[in-house]
Amino acid sequence: MLQDLLLTDQERAFQKEVREFARAVSPDLIKAMDRDEITYPDEFVKALAAQNLLGLRFPPEYGGRGLNWTAEMAALEEMGILGMALGCAFSMPSIVGEALMRLGTEKQRDRYLRPMLRGELVAAEALTEPRGGTDFFGATTRATLSEGQFTVRGQKRFVVGAERADFFLVYCCTNPDGKPHERISLLLIERNREGLETSYHYGLLGARGGGTGRILFRDVRVPEENLIGAINTGADAFNIMMVPERLTSAGGALGLARAALGVAARYADRRHAFGKKIRAFQGVSFKMAEAITRLDAARALCHAAARAADAQLPSTRRLVSEAKKFATETCWDVCNIAMQVLGGIGYTNVFPIERMVRDARLAQIWTGTSEVMNLLIQHEFFQETLADTNPPRDSELDAQEASAQDEKVYEDNEMWTKGW
Repeated sequence: MLQDLLLTDQERAFQKEVREFARAVSPDLIKAMDRDEITYPDEFVKALAAQNLLGLRFPPEYGGRGLNWTAEMAALEEMGILGMALGCAFSMPSIVGEALMRLGTEKQRDRYLRPMLRGELVAAEALTEPRGGTDFFGATTRATLSEGQFTVRGQKRFVVGAERADFFLVYCCTNPDGKPHERISLLLIERNREGLETSYHYGLLGARGGGTGRILFRDVRVPEENLIGAINTGADAFNIMMVPERLTSAGGALGLARAALGVAARYADRRHAFGKKIRAFQGVSFKMAEAITRLDAARALCHAAARAADAQLPSTRRLVSEAKKFATETCWDVCNIAMQVLGGIGYTNVFPIERMVRDARLAQIWTGTSEVMNLLIQHEFFQETLADTNPPRDSELDAQEASAQDEKVYEDNEMWTKGW
C-alpha cells in the first residue's frame, strides 16, 4: 500500500501497534455511542493511556513518545477507522497538548499535560460561540483581568467532550477595543470552577458519543496563572493550533474513508448479479477505482503536510489547509461511493456505511470549513508565488507573441477611459 512508501520501518512498526489497538475495540462501544447511550468513551481513553498512545509527539518526560507528525498521521488513519467521535477522543490530547507544549509554562505542563497523557484528566477545546464559528476573532466570551484574576462571562458551543472534560482550553476576548488580532487570549479553565455549567443537548447527525455540548461561563473566576502565553496573543496561539486541529481532522478522515472503501470492496467481491460478482461490472469497478485513487492522493498530501509541519516549513499553513480540505472532501465522496456500491442495503444499518456517511459530513465543517481552507490556500499560495526570490522558469516568455506588451492590458488604460 501507499503507506509503505510514506513511512519508515520504525513508523510502520508503530502503525502496526496502533492498528492492533484499533482492531481490539469492541463494536458494541461504537454501536452504543451511535445510539447516544454513551456520552463519552472514558474506558477507550483510559485504554489509550495504558498503551501510551496519547500525545504521541510530546517528549517522553511528559508522557508522550517523542514521535513526529508523520508517525502520528499513520496513527490517526488507524484510529479514524473507528469513526469521528473515537478519533476525536484520541486526537484531543494532541490538540490541547500543543498549546501546553508550545506556549504553556512548566507548571501548566505539570498540572495538565502529564495527567492528561496518563489518562487521569480529560481536556476539551472551546472555540465556537452561538453567534458564529468562522468569525473567530469576533468572540464575545469576555475575560476581564483584575487583581490577578480573570472573570469569564459568555458561552461556547459544539465543544467535543464538554460533558466529560476536567478542564477546557478556552479562547476569550480580553481586549474588546483592540484590533481583531489583538483581542483574544487563551485560558485554561477547570470544570469545577464556580459559575461554569455544561449541557448536552445536541441531536447530532453523526459523530455521536463524544460528549459534544455547550459551556456557560457565569462570572467564572480564573487565576491569571491559567493564561496560556501572553495576554491578547490568542491569534498567535490560534495559528499554532491550526496545525494539530486540521491535521488530526485530515488523518481521521483518511481512516474513515479507508474503512468505507474496505466494506465496499468486500461487498463487491461477494455480491453477485446477472451471474457475476458485481466488481466485474464497470459501473462498480470504475467507481472503486476513483475512490482508491482519491484516497491515495489524499493520503500522500496528508503525509506531505505532516512532514512540512515537522520541518516547520513556510508552506506548512497552506499544505495543512490543503490536506484538511482534500482529505475530508475525499472522505465524504468515498463514503458516498461505498454506499452506491452497496446499493439499497447500504442505506440501512445492516452495514456501517450509513453511519460513516453521517460521520464524514462533519469533517468538512469542524476545525475550519472547506471554504475557509480555500481562503487560506489561495492566500498562502499568492504570497509564496509573488514573494519567491528564486522563481522557476518564466513560462510567460514562451508565448509566440510574448513581446507584444501593448496587448498585455492589466488595468484601465488612459486611452480606453477617454473612449479612444
